[in-house]
Amino acid sequence: MLEVTRKLVELLDLSPTGDDHFQGDSEDLGFRNVFGGQVLGQALMAASRTVEDRLPHSLHAYFLRPGNHSLPIDYEVQRVRDGGSFSVRRVIARQDGKEILTGSMSFQGVEPGFDHQAEMPAAPGPEGMLSESDYVEKLLPKIPEAMHAKLSRDRPVEIRPIDPVNPLKPEPKPPTKQSWLRVQGDLPDDPILHRCLLAYASDFSFLATSLNPHGVTFMSPKMQVASLDHAMWFHRDFRIDDWLLYDKDSPSASGGRGFNRGNFFNRDGVLVASTTQEALIRHRG
Repeated sequence: MLEVTRKLVELLDLSPTGDDHFQGDSEDLGFRNVFGGQVLGQALMAASRTVEDRLPHSLHAYFLRPGNHSLPIDYEVQRVRDGGSFSVRRVIARQDGKEILTGSMSFQGVEPGFDHQAEMPAAPGPEGMLSESDYVEKLLPKIPEAMHAKLSRDRPVEIRPIDPVNPLKPEPKPPTKQSWLRVQGDLPDDPILHRCLLAYASDFSFLATSLNPHGVTFMSPKMQVASLDHAMWFHRDFRIDDWLLYDKDSPSASGGRGFNRGNFFNRDGVLVASTTQEALIRHRG
């Protein structure tokens, strides 16, 4: 396992602090606040620690306050129900005694059933495509030097965008995005870890889909952007240390909010997970 990936796995390896209470460290990715995907992945891991023989199949979370990446995060898990087929957990994430995220996670044992899926959309494969790190390297001369270290850091999640947007000179585009992503290096055969890591990665460049038609990015002047909520469904087993296509669209933006949807397909065209998110996309004119 690569060192940068090992650190990410350790970030999701929460420390128990009491009955159904856990604590996780925070990482600084160069954003103003804690990366929302980190809190999602850790919250899902906390809930998973209280369930046996069942895998997470859905999560629904609300971001309540911006997190501080200089402080650890405390996770409280409430055991809502353990039924014959499903288990439901409520998770509250706190910093300095204040809630920053609340969510519900549902777990199910493996069982057979009807099976159908949407067809994988057309997309070029990941081979030979530039990664986000490659694009950042080209942009560094035009970015303040104080931001260079954070932007050029080694990244455990490799993302190769299709038709990327220049964050410094955005132009209006259709409300769609596609990218290939994977966690670099080989991971253990732990399906819960792979699902928590996908929850972590699902927040990268997601809300930006709703910015595409308006020719702005999070770096544009007078823009205030933040994730408001996040939902995710895990349909089939997958490995996040192999390439997944993240296909996203934004069917609506209004009232200072942008709505985004996404599907994850593996290289064989199997739909493995879906996600939705509403985000604050406020232009302070």
